Amino acid sequence: MFDLELIKKTYGNFGPRINKAREVLKKPLTLSEKILYSHLFDPEKIQEFKRGVDYVDFAPDRVAMQDATAQMALLQFMNSGKEKTAVPSTVHCDHLIQAQVEGLADLKQALNINKEVFDFLESVSNKYGIGFWKPGAGIIHQVVLENYAFPGGMMIGTDSHTVNAGGLGMVAIGVGGADAVDVMAGMAWELKFPKLIGVKLTGKLSGWTAPKDIILKVAGLLTVKGGTGAIIEYFGEGAKSLSATGKGTICNMGAEVGATTSTFGYDNSMERYLRATGRTEVADLANGIKDHLTADDEVYANPEKYFDQLIEIDLNKLEPHINGPFTPDRATPVSKMAEEAKKNGWPTNIEVGLIGSCTNSSYEDISRAASLAEQAVEKGLKTKSEFTITPGSEQVRYTIERDGFIDTFNKIGASVFANACGPCIGQWNRPGADKGEKNTIIHSFNRNFSKRADGNPNTHAFVASPELVTALAIAGDLTFNPLTDTLTNEKGEQVKLDPPTGFELPSNGFEVKDAGYQAPALDGSNVEVKVSPDSNRLQLLAGFEPWDGNNITNAKLLIKAEGKCTTDHISMAGPWLRFRGHLDNISNNMLIGAVNAFNGETNKVKNQLTGEYDEVPKVQRAYKEKKIPTVVVGDHNYGEGSSREHAAMEPRHLGVIAVIVKSFARIHETNLKKQGMLGLTFNTESDYDKIQEDDTFNFVDLKEFAPGKPLTLEVVHSDGSKDSIVLNHTYNQQQIEWFKAGSALSLIKKQNS
Repeated sequence: MFDLELIKKTYGNFGPRINKAREVLKKPLTLSEKILYSHLFDPEKIQEFKRGVDYVDFAPDRVAMQDATAQMALLQFMNSGKEKTAVPSTVHCDHLIQAQVEGLADLKQALNINKEVFDFLESVSNKYGIGFWKPGAGIIHQVVLENYAFPGGMMIGTDSHTVNAGGLGMVAIGVGGADAVDVMAGMAWELKFPKLIGVKLTGKLSGWTAPKDIILKVAGLLTVKGGTGAIIEYFGEGAKSLSATGKGTICNMGAEVGATTSTFGYDNSMERYLRATGRTEVADLANGIKDHLTADDEVYANPEKYFDQLIEIDLNKLEPHINGPFTPDRATPVSKMAEEAKKNGWPTNIEVGLIGSCTNSSYEDISRAASLAEQAVEKGLKTKSEFTITPGSEQVRYTIERDGFIDTFNKIGASVFANACGPCIGQWNRPGADKGEKNTIIHSFNRNFSKRADGNPNTHAFVASPELVTALAIAGDLTFNPLTDTLTNEKGEQVKLDPPTGFELPSNGFEVKDAGYQAPALDGSNVEVKVSPDSNRLQLLAGFEPWDGNNITNAKLLIKAEGKCTTDHISMAGPWLRFRGHLDNISNNMLIGAVNAFNGETNKVKNQLTGEYDEVPKVQRAYKEKKIPTVVVGDHNYGEGSSREHAAMEPRHLGVIAVIVKSFARIHETNLKKQGMLGLTFNTESDYDKIQEDDTFNFVDLKEFAPGKPLTLEVVHSDGSKDSIVLNHTYNQQQIEWFKAGSALSLIKKQNS
């Protein structure tokens, strides 16, 4: 039982703060507004904040960090001058375990390979009062849902899928490590007050349709940038009919539409989940203020008055969906997949089906998938595709093993990977992936960007519910529709799969022998954190240089990125994860996945000093050696995807001074600001087309950098001609001070010195 006193304090403040906010705003409040206004850093400064306009200081209840991003976050926190974190914080070792053989073998290998990093994270956690979840304990978001999430709370986490905790009615937001440092250091956390998107769910799921299909449908409606700068709040009778973990799945994938977060009002399913996971006291406390833990009645009765955008989905009519390939918002109802696959030339033979990860690894998910595996055995069906399961936590894994589900999966030849992210984040040693062959996989994860799962750009990855993934893995065919189609069994008979069945929660309760938690030392003052100067995995941070106060001139173009440029393109995961604690080494993957608009190739840009083409990091290091500033130009929704701040720190470390794009994904724009970079957008999007390969840039009025005032960029072409381009920005005065100081952390150190 964690954070009980904190939760009591939070709930004690809820009523008075919400009543004050309702009085100031003079209107009923959404759930999102209640949580936001009750978590203001200065609760006395309640005023009506303009959605999508005003920057607001908040005081989150807690911080969660996964091992890959925790390294850089904690290396920064070590420079903050603080002796202990100001709020409860945790580290979860889930990203550095590669899926290859099976859970125990893979975990053993990871412990050996990553010992230096795990020891570092354990010692830092011990020293600064941070809870440590050991390798094998589970994936951060599932562990948070089981242990820390509580209705009405506010948390931040150094992973974009922190939003998973919305399944228990939190406002949980993914951030970069520098944001986490602010909160752990006891400072205000700044966020532009979100817009609000309401999703009204009517009817009830049945048959083959799962909670996953709701967010797959929403992704198709909103697209990968449609939720940017907004909280998605789900409500209606359909919402109440969903399990808490089903709600978590929906919130988890809200990151794929760019949403700040997603959430649901407190209801009976949340109460059941809290009690089932040993948090009866939290359920009792939540019941005591349950009217505050959902929107005011008038909001849901007349939602069009209180939300900036309203979507309605009838769950009675919702069809199972398959999204992809290469983007999570390409939504196809299962009945249309055969037609779409033929039209687009997608490979229809499914090589591998994968279920689990942070998105769909609940007991309910696994039990429903297991019901289909059992059917396959009973009806004489052989699984045509490889099939893997990734449990979300040791508690889930232990319980499903106890209840026989792993034995059931073994009967159809499935592999059970470690309780870790694994293939979902590219930590998958997939045999033959290096051949680059065109193939199809289907999984219940959240992202399906090119090369994400196995490093093969020709792997067509599709996203579906665990139930549908299991059925299609049994069929081995992307065009199989289990609602209507039959399969031929070993006897040559035509058999049909019945709709999946399962259990919201284990009837015999959850059980685990060792959940994997390690409490920090009560007094960490004598704990020594060692980082070897010869390490290629860890590197102590040196501060970035402050701005010299002059206009930046004679900057060169590093790359003009074309099309989708996610954080995977800017700073790849997979094998590069091992360098997440070493800024200089991981900078060797900077922008190697971005497509150069001038030649259509990746990792091949022109070095203006030599006229030769070379790898992006090598060209940038050549500019850095000559102390020549550079600019990166990008397309729409630049920085989509993960919260990884390495995608901002690497360009900063290597000397990129500005990123100029048509539009940004929220987290990445904030990360650029935190690291003292210029994140700018074209006032006229067609100005993107004016940028040429040999351009030089002059920021002519940077000395007048001010909130609300666009900047003017002089673009000098190789023939001597010039274009003057207007660039917009969203910097407030505080963020401009970050730029001037060199980074937000540099400003913190300056203020504390």
